[in-house]
Amino acid sequence: MVLPMAHGAFPIVFATRVCATVAFYEQLGFESHFRFPAEGEPGYVGMRRGTAELGVVDAGWPADQYGRPLGNGPRFEMFVYVDDVHQVVTRLGALAPILREPADMPWGERIAYLCDPDDNPVALATPIARSGEATTVR
Repeated sequence: MVLPMAHGAFPIVFATRVCATVAFYEQLGFESHFRFPAEGEPGYVGMRRGTAELGVVDAGWPADQYGRPLGNGPRFEMFVYVDDVHQVVTRLGALAPILREPADMPWGERIAYLCDPDDNPVALATPIARSGEATTVR
């Protein structure tokens, strides 16, 4: 028996401060498209950036919904393509800890890492041309 294919998928970010986490991802070009509850402090915010989506939910969700506490340390890594890694690190560096300054990688991307408000790593990447190649921005 073949199971039906998924119609979509997106990561859920567990946040101790939902509004701060939403504000951080807004700085990376994500826009809120759904908020619950609609009034007051949100427990969940759906966000989009082009075709990419993510959800930001209160950190109590795993324990409340399926009896699993959050682990310690990073719970995921977000990878975001940007037009200019240096510019974004400069803008967000005052708001978020920088884990790794921008550096060119041998596979053809310039990458930097910062932390979101819950200390999860966020990779910022810009394609760069390797000798003889053109770049493609995703």
